[in-house]
Amino acid sequence: MTSLSITALPAAPLHVLEIWNDAPGVAKRFAKSYGASLPIQGSSLKLPSMQLIRYEPTVWLVDGEIGSLAEILGTDGSLTMIGGGIVRVRLSGAGWRSLLMEGGVFDAESEDFSAGCSAATVIDHVNVRLLVESEDACLAYVPLSYAHDMVHFWTVAAGSSV
Repeated sequence: MTSLSITALPAAPLHVLEIWNDAPGVAKRFAKSYGASLPIQGSSLKLPSMQLIRYEPTVWLVDGEIGSLAEILGTDGSLTMIGGGIVRVRLSGAGWRSLLMEGGVFDAESEDFSAGCSAATVIDHVNVRLLVESEDACLAYVPLSYAHDMVHFWTVAAGSSV
């Protein structure tokens, strides 16, 4: 395998944002407040204090401070803190795409999976959320209960030590 670094990152504020009513109204309030549109499925939006990552039709992961999102949602959705249950793992270096193919079911080597893109997938029987940071780095959001084993799996697959 090529050059690769596997790094568990420090805990950060993470929330799940769900919209279940009046999605157009929420989107309009969000755009008015932040001057940008909510990201479409499979993409992300980087703002100064947060990144919104859309994995599902009505669900976003918010990495960072939530700002005025609760007010924007009102009664049309929810914002749930999940930071303690998720570990962010940065895979960086030329080999991160090949590594994600080990035990995975998602084509991480696709040219369409580029900076700002997101995906929800299963790797070695674990639900993992991915966010491409750059051509040389990807963040994996891994459930805390599987994080140690997932890092070990990736380390063995990469033929390196962490």
